[in-house]
Amino acid sequence: MTAAEMISTLPERFQQGDETALVEMYAEYSGPMFAAAFSRLGDRDLAAEAVQVAFFQAWRASAKFDSTRALQPWLYAISRRAAVDVYRSNRRTSDELPLHAVPDTRVAVEHQPLEDVWLVWEVRRAVDSLGPDERDVLRLAYYDGMTQSEISRALGVPLGTVKSRTARALRQIAQLLSHLVDEEE
Repeated sequence: MTAAEMISTLPERFQQGDETALVEMYAEYSGPMFAAAFSRLGDRDLAAEAVQVAFFQAWRASAKFDSTRALQPWLYAISRRAAVDVYRSNRRTSDELPLHAVPDTRVAVEHQPLEDVWLVWEVRRAVDSLGPDERDVLRLAYYDGMTQSEISRALGVPLGTVKSRTARALRQIAQLLSHLVDEEE
């Protein structure tokens, strides 16, 4: 990799047609895209097909991508359309039930709107990017339902430290997720 390639961001490299950027994008975004497609389609094979279709369509449109924008929302929009396209294509060639009418015996997850799956993934990714001290405090508070006093005892740190870490973590999360607020306004 040249020095110029190392300086370029992933969106810039993708927009310029760099195949390694596509591989990196697939590694980072295919999992959440699959989860979103699976929640919509209720079938692993169809969800995998939708992800492949989405990446193919994204690659074909890479030259038109505005590299100053975030890849995630753009890929999300493409994957949402790809899931619908795969569903419609499959419906024409099979006798399967309509979308969202798949019985519980076939799918063990509740169908959630793609937007909800994407938001959960964004929040999880933001929490995972926090430092270990801040991440531990948030997970104990929000996932385990512990009070700040209980967290203080569990971690063996003063209550003031728990409060500071919580405030710092919430500020960082707000900053990391600010793009979600901007999109909705």
